[in-house]
Amino acid sequence: MFLQTPAVTGNTNAEAMKQMGFENLMQNFDWLGWVVFVTLVAMSFLSWYFIIANGIRNATVKARADKVIDGFWANGSTQDAIRELEAQPKSEPFSKIALEAASAVAHHQQTTAGTTGRLAESLSRSEFIDRALRQSVARESMRLEGGMTLLATVGSAAPFVGLLGTVWGIYHALIGIAATGNASMNAVAGPVGEALIMTAFGLFAAIPALFAYNFFNRSNRVVYARFDEFANDLHDFFATGSRIESAK
Repeated sequence: MFLQTPAVTGNTNAEAMKQMGFENLMQNFDWLGWVVFVTLVAMSFLSWYFIIANGIRNATVKARADKVIDGFWANGSTQDAIRELEAQPKSEPFSKIALEAASAVAHHQQTTAGTTGRLAESLSRSEFIDRALRQSVARESMRLEGGMTLLATVGSAAPFVGLLGTVWGIYHALIGIAATGNASMNAVAGPVGEALIMTAFGLFAAIPALFAYNFFNRSNRVVYARFDEFANDLHDFFATGSRIESAK
């Protein structure tokens, strides 16, 4: 009789461990468990969507940057250069910054050629171009920020959402023990499994989002620096008629 007890206990524990799987978790969800689970799944899907979208966008911007910038300065005719910029995709930011500067120059010239000349009195050509470039750089920079807030939110909040599910699962385990007076593996395996899986879901959603946020934050700073450099060169070119070469 005593020799069979370890085997029986082992079989019982093995059966109890089966209750810690994902299938049993779904069957034992209450309303709060479903809210936590759906929230974590939504966070994960949204973060991966922006990770992929931002990765493709940043790679495309960097791949086209040298071609657009070098093509503009290599073109002997400003009008031809502008036509090449207009042919670029709408998502290409460097061409939009240059076109904004060219549009500001044309608008300033048309206004100062009129009878009133009020714009010339209030803003010089250099100031007008500078303002247009600042607005354009700010707008293109904001476009690169798309999804960054969500990635930061998921990276910081998802572990706590998973922790809520963990605490709720442990609470269920304690309620079960108090109600039955049984602290065996059969009684606590299901709720504890729910708690552990919720923690894993929270980390699964948070870790990729956190790494992606740090990566894109660094990548965007490099692009912002190139925006500023290109905008300064454009300002010098359209304000003075020639580009001021920087020493390298």
